[in-house]
Amino acid sequence: QVQLVESGGGSVQAGGSLRLSCVASGSSFSLLTLYWYRQAPGKQRELVARIMRGLSVVYADSVKGRFASSRDNAKNSVYLQMNSLKAEDTAVYYCAASGGTTMTPNSWGQGTQVTVSS
Repeated sequence: QVQLVESGGGSVQAGGSLRLSCVASGSSFSLLTLYWYRQAPGKQRELVARIMRGLSVVYADSVKGRFASSRDNAKNSVYLQMNSLKAEDTAVYYCAASGGTTMTPNSWGQGTQVTVSS
């Protein structure tokens, strides 16, 4: 397992942008599959983006065209650029990771709050 620390959350008006960052400790960062999840009040945690080792990214339909995620293996970091934010994007956002061939995260960050006001 690795330790993950998110930053960059905050409050923004609808239509605005935020950039989340997540830094991982430990080695072999480039071998990890990375994830961004979010959980809104009263709702289940949902996958926002999955960033593969080969740098390809899969997005949830709800964020396609608005969110972009990238990784910097040299900095052990993953980012989530969120544009055209909507009130329904309000949630706690989590960075997560998995190793090997599993697509189920086994390491989680503490989460960062994103609040979008309409």
